[in-house]
Amino acid sequence: MIIKPQDIVVLAKLLAQPDDKHWSQYSLASELCLSPSQINSAFKRLVSAGLITPYQPPNKPQPIIQACEEFFIHALKYIFPAKLGEIARGVPTSYSGPSLKEQIVAGSDPVPVWPYGEGKERGVALKPLYPSVPESISKYPDLEFYDLLTLIDAIRSGRAREKQLAIQKISEVLKSKLNFE
Repeated sequence: MIIKPQDIVVLAKLLAQPDDKHWSQYSLASELCLSPSQINSAFKRLVSAGLITPYQPPNKPQPIIQACEEFFIHALKYIFPAKLGEIARGVPTSYSGPSLKEQIVAGSDPVPVWPYGEGKERGVALKPLYPSVPESISKYPDLEFYDLLTLIDAIRSGRAREKQLAIQKISEVLKSKLNFE
């Protein structure tokens, strides 16, 4: 099975979920603006790729933190390279996202944004991992999920310093998840 971009979005959402949050495939589908069958298929591909544990009710699939870290840092940019486009209105991402915007000075260059008509920023369009991402972030705000996706984008699209900072931040986020397992 080949991993798909929406699988990474589902994985990021699983990583962002508090351990005590009750969720279902249906609620994930709703929050991610995907169909329940897309969530189910993503789970199967993520299990096959060794990034989550199998779904065995009542136990829900859990991200395999070390595998996720290796995948984000070493494989993601090659499997899902960033595609920059024209100037557009959208949702800030990459180094203009929550974790990196204070550390990276954009200067006069337009910041990267996910194209989205209802977005509040203008910048250079960076195609999101999956088209439903900006809508999901806008309709169902989840700062940890949004931050993780912007860090992933910084790894996919950033220059050396941006990538290094994003890798450091993602490693910190994932290591904090290990403490709760």
